[in-house]
Order: sequence, then C-alpha cells, then structure tokens
Amino acid sequence: MSTRDITYSEAIREALRQEMQRDPRVFLIGEDIGVYGGGFGVTLGLIDEFGPERVIDTPISELGIAGAITGAALTGMRPVGEIMFMDFVTLASEALVNQAAKIRFMFGGEATVPFVLRTPMGSGTGAAAQHSQSLENWFVHIPGIKVIAPTTPYDAKGLLIAAIRDDNPVLFIESKLLYKTKGPVPEEPYTLPIGSAEVKRQGKDLSIIAVGVMVKRSLEAAEKLAQEGIQAEVIDPRTLKPLDKETIIQSVIKTGKALIVHEAAKTGGYGGELAAVIAESQAFDYLEAPIVRLAGRDMPIPYNRTLEYHTVPQVENIVEAARKLARLEV
Repeated sequence: MSTRDITYSEAIREALRQEMQRDPRVFLIGEDIGVYGGGFGVTLGLIDEFGPERVIDTPISELGIAGAITGAALTGMRPVGEIMFMDFVTLASEALVNQAAKIRFMFGGEATVPFVLRTPMGSGTGAAAQHSQSLENWFVHIPGIKVIAPTTPYDAKGLLIAAIRDDNPVLFIESKLLYKTKGPVPEEPYTLPIGSAEVKRQGKDLSIIAVGVMVKRSLEAAEKLAQEGIQAEVIDPRTLKPLDKETIIQSVIKTGKALIVHEAAKTGGYGGELAAVIAESQAFDYLEAPIVRLAGRDMPIPYNRTLEYHTVPQVENIVEAARKLARLEV
C-alpha cells in the first residue's frame, strides 16, 4: 500500500470518509461536527461531501447522542457518534452502560449494537477540571463495551475502521495532544485487529506499559534512558478492552520489571488492572522488583498551566521512575 505522513487527526478523518464511501449505513452525529468541523477539527469538510443527513449536528445533549446511536445501530445502521470532551461521556452513561452494553446479551445475540462513540481525553490544553479528564477505566469496567485508545496515526485509522465494522459498541478514545502528531499511513482502507497490543520499542532492562499520550512520552523517555545505557521496552496496548495480555506478560518475563504509565488519576485507574494482569500471570515469578504505577495525581486537573503540567506524568517523571526501577532502587 502507498503511504504518506499525515496527522493523527487526518488519519481519523480519512477512516471516517472511506467508511462512509464504502457503506451507506455509516453516518456521523454529534455536537458541532458538521459546519464547524468538530471541536478539534477532525470532521472538517465531511458535511460538504456527505451532506447534513449523514453528518448530523445535534443540540448539546450527550445522552441524546448516545441514545440516538444506540437506536440507530439497533435498526441496522452503523453510526459514529462524537462527544466533544470525554468528561461529558458521564452524561451519556445511561444509554451506554445500561442499554447499549447489555442489549446483545439480554437478547441472546439476536440483536447487535454496532456503533462507535468517539471522544477526546486528557489534559495539556489548559481546559481545566471539567474538560481534561481521562475516564477510560470507567468503561473498561463495563462488560459489553469495547474500549480502544490508539496512539499513532497508523493505529488510529486501522482501529477506527475495524471499530466501525465491529458488531459491538465501541468507545474510541483519542488523546487531544496526539491530534497534530504525524506518522506514515496507507492511503487505502485497512483494519487492525481489536485486542492486539504492539511493542513500540524493544528493550531488555524494563517494560513500560503506557496508555494514550503516555506512549509517546514513554518513547521519548526511552530515548533518554538509552543514553544512560538503560534499554526500555515500550508496550502500547492500543485496545484497553479486550486486552492483549500475552504481549504484556511476555515482555515482563523478558525484562523482569514493569512500569505502568497513564494520565488518569492513580486510584482506580487502568494501571491497577494492568498490574493485576502481571501479578496473576507467570510473569510474577520473573519480577525482580515490585510493579510500579506512574499516574496522574488524585485531584482535579488545574486550570493553571504550570500546575496542570505537574498533575500528570511528564517525560522527566517517566525517566526518573524507569531509572530507579532499572537500577532496583524502588
């Protein structure tokens, strides 16, 4: 396939466009996604190509969006909803948690709910406490919903196409700070397997398992660590649920040390699930040090940019934690 470098945002837009061209059942619905092009410009121009019947602007009602895509999916459509900030998926929880996640099970597989709900997560934009949260683990906890969090343009396009074609409800989480990052992406449509992690960087001294924008920061940290002679392996789960446990387990068996990095608050965060996966597997017998979690502070995200910076892990924090773990100073 022919590739070129495009941004994470452009890769998502291309996936949406190609699936809308391929399948007339696919439509987009959300706040300001049409004329305005979305809060982060991801859907820019799609209304001009597909019209307002397939790129639908809604009132400010997150529960309405979630209810609409649930109902449309039940009638045979393939809707892609957008909630402008992940914080407000909280308002859509009834439709997602009590309806969409349970319908296929309650109807014995006779009914499916094939929708995707896209939403950006995370801090770093100065958007304060109500627009900067990372709530991925809320929905990882719910049986019946798949949760995807790609970190490269290549992964974003391939996993979004796979999600649109999947017969289950999928929460597709996009890190705000990744929208402008670039990488090679094939022009043609393609899919990536849901439930497959990737080793983004090979290493032998410790395993760093990271989520969202923390994958990018962990890779930057790994480069700095390499200058000190510490070779860190970086694992990107890509899909948080279903989780590719085996890739993580085999990495920890190889390195004997595990550092888990995510932006969400530490208490009740996804890092606890990853730590349990390692502790309950054969990798436990290979650990040379306790599993380390590096996560956001247990507090709302401050508006002040300096305080915001120190609320979630940065590259220097990852370097420090990894260095201590590699040298068994934890």
